[in-house]
Amino acid sequence: METRIPLLAVKNLAVEFRTRAGTVQVLDHIDLHIMRGETVGIVGESGSGKSVLAYTIMGILDPAGRITQGHITFGGLDLVSADEAALAEQRGRELSMIFQHPRTALNPIRPVGKQLADVLYRHANLLRKDIKGRAMTLLADVKIADPERCYHAYPFELSGGMCQRVLIAMALACTPALLIADEPTTGLDVVTQATIMELIRELGLQNRTATLFITHDLGLAATYCERIVVMHAGHVVETAPTKALFGAPRHPYTAKLIAATPRATMHLHDLAAIPGTLPDLRSALPPCRYSSRCERYTALCDSTPLQRLEPAPDHLVACWRPL
Repeated sequence: METRIPLLAVKNLAVEFRTRAGTVQVLDHIDLHIMRGETVGIVGESGSGKSVLAYTIMGILDPAGRITQGHITFGGLDLVSADEAALAEQRGRELSMIFQHPRTALNPIRPVGKQLADVLYRHANLLRKDIKGRAMTLLADVKIADPERCYHAYPFELSGGMCQRVLIAMALACTPALLIADEPTTGLDVVTQATIMELIRELGLQNRTATLFITHDLGLAATYCERIVVMHAGHVVETAPTKALFGAPRHPYTAKLIAATPRATMHLHDLAAIPGTLPDLRSALPPCRYSSRCERYTALCDSTPLQRLEPAPDHLVACWRPL
């Protein structure tokens, strides 16, 4: 039987940041993988480490951050030990990202079309005379009604939603092997949101592009992702196929997240807030960072390293008392 090799494999990853208040362990013991053509969702509250994980994979961590342990392997290349030249060759061509905040991701003093053309010139196998035409096609693909006007516009002349679509066009320009989409539909209306998600899914089907989809929207994750990774305070607490995760969540935090997500069949009083807040990562933390918020807390949670169970095939949960 042929062994499937992940396109991206993150093993035992830990990331810390140096701050004035001391060292902060932002990510700890992160394990995940994604196969070619697969869409994997990463969900969790703001501050759970989703975007930091994306920046770490891309090799664009803030200078105050550093990887303290673990490996990130992408297509056979160890991204942790690779030099900047090797990373730059991968970024934009094989490894691409849609950033969460479009206005800060785009250069404010250059027309957006020129920025899109830069990506094509650097990574696409195109003649110079064909680059603008390809850029216009990409802008049309993300449902920009007037690609010519948008091509010559500066970011401040476009709405936030339009800037987001330009970023998506840039990320898809070279049909990457892995697309990291960090809240890619921020600022878009519901119809355009669905259009963009279908475009990303179509890319995956046509080119076997893998997608790592970071979102707060569990409904979107349930619709478009084959597997879900749940993060809390820098830990991966549960990973499972989408149907299994929503049908029978095993980690208490996952269950709370699902219960706090509005659904068409729910009444407002059925929604339940998750108790407490994320822990202060600057302080000494117990092995389970969810323990202070958890109804199933025991003394083991504060004194013993987390056990990672596999209650079903491809379903992992980090908890001493799973549901």
